[in-house]
Amino acid sequence: MDYLLIKSLHIISMVAWFAGLFYLVRLFVYHTEALSKDQAERDILTQQYHIMETRLYKIICNPAMMLTWVFGIWMIYINGLDWLKENNWLHVKIILVFFLTGYHTNNKKIIASLKEGTAKMSAFQFRLYNEVPTLFLVSIVLLAIYKNLLQFGYTFAGIIAFSIILFIFASVYRKIRIQNDK
Repeated sequence: MDYLLIKSLHIISMVAWFAGLFYLVRLFVYHTEALSKDQAERDILTQQYHIMETRLYKIICNPAMMLTWVFGIWMIYINGLDWLKENNWLHVKIILVFFLTGYHTNNKKIIASLKEGTAKMSAFQFRLYNEVPTLFLVSIVLLAIYKNLLQFGYTFAGIIAFSIILFIFASVYRKIRIQNDK
């Protein structure tokens, strides 16, 4: 199969995976907010959110994650182990994708805890949790584009700064929502 086609399928799978993760955790936010509604509304909403979360996880997120891994490993296979050894950026990318996979699998536990009513995070905490894939996305894309030209120290500092900015924006948004709800 053509290398560029495999690379394209890898990117398409990655986009679908991230889209699923972003939407899934947004559903966690709505699910958590529904818990503060009156009993009748809460029962309807939480049941519907659970169905949506489960379907999204099983039908979009899981296949997209698996295809991302398959096409990524396929590209490594085509390029060979010598290529893998020479490209330190790819080692970092693979580590980040392992952590992203951990984030992904943790979401399955959250789906179960929301259904059982034992979830520990607030809606605001889920909003912050929803930004975690953004950090992975920025890091992974920068690595894939710049490869060995990327200076890891500056990139890491930039990701930390970006995280702080995301937290500030989320906090400001939270204050605005609280004021508007009064």
